[in-house]
Amino acid sequence: MGNVMAYSGLVTKVRAMQAKLLTDQDFENIAALHSVPEAVEYLKGKPAYADALNRMDDTLYHRGNVEKVLAQSLYADYTRLYRFAGMKQKQFMRGFWKRYEIDLINYCFRIVFNHYDVPFDLNYKKEYFDRYSQISIDKLVTSGNIEELVENLKGTEYYEPLVKLKDTSEATLYDYETVLEQYYFKNAWTRQRKALDKKEKEIYTRDCGMKIDLLNLNWIYRAKKYYHMLPPDIYLMTIPIHYRIKVDEFKALVEAPTVDQFMQLLANTYYENRFHAMQRSEGMEQFYKACIHGMYLSDRRRNPYSLATVNTYLFLKEEEINRLTTALECIRYGLTPRETLGYIGGAKK
Repeated sequence: MGNVMAYSGLVTKVRAMQAKLLTDQDFENIAALHSVPEAVEYLKGKPAYADALNRMDDTLYHRGNVEKVLAQSLYADYTRLYRFAGMKQKQFMRGFWKRYEIDLINYCFRIVFNHYDVPFDLNYKKEYFDRYSQISIDKLVTSGNIEELVENLKGTEYYEPLVKLKDTSEATLYDYETVLEQYYFKNAWTRQRKALDKKEKEIYTRDCGMKIDLLNLNWIYRAKKYYHMLPPDIYLMTIPIHYRIKVDEFKALVEAPTVDQFMQLLANTYYENRFHAMQRSEGMEQFYKACIHGMYLSDRRRNPYSLATVNTYLFLKEEEINRLTTALECIRYGLTPRETLGYIGGAKK
């Protein structure tokens, strides 16, 4: 009964927001459009995006600006849920925000590493990061090189893991992104669970553990298939936490001589049923996405009055924005509706 009382208001809010998520039919309609301005006009009729898009000057109707509005929509939804949350729920949600911080830092690393001519474009995030984040966007946008970028993160929890790489002249963009991912999941696994009660810790452990397992599987697969990396290098890039993949299974997967042998070993792990449910032709990335999607929906169904409801909604919102971003790109390049739907699929709730 305690959880029902603690989460009743938040669950009601989530349900109202979820009703505004796009449907399968919406995605089919969007896939049939012929230009980004047409897609913007369509989204203006959808409650989740109407306010922000109606404030946008029609001369700015191009993919980059629309994607900023979509990102702001996610942050605005986070704000709405945060306001409804109790103290313990807010503590959990602050941990959730770290995912957005990692994405922001990775964006900055790509700008600096690749010497893009375009300046940092972060103003549309500033309102939300000033409110919820330890990271100063005002500092980040002054970064002219890797050393400055890392120093501009001083005072945040990300400085220590990154500063060790800063003095390594051979460190690549991939190295920095890997260190951040490893730090994020280690932190999520050890520190964030401590703030939860027994039942919620169980849900969180399952979610975080499965994500780590599946990310490791995806990384091992890609390392073998596309980069032909040796086992010692693969071990360095994976997250040193094992949930449903046993240590000996993990070792065998990393050291499998070929991709086919890796697949055979994967089919005998805890994820066997999920693996066989997917067509191998769809690839590991789709396998990962399908597993994570099913996990969130299962959590919400089994534990409707828990953090699973918030987790699942934010995940579905992110999925929706990723699909919309991909759809805009497909429309811009003139793909057919069938081709676009092949990339974005339908809405999944």
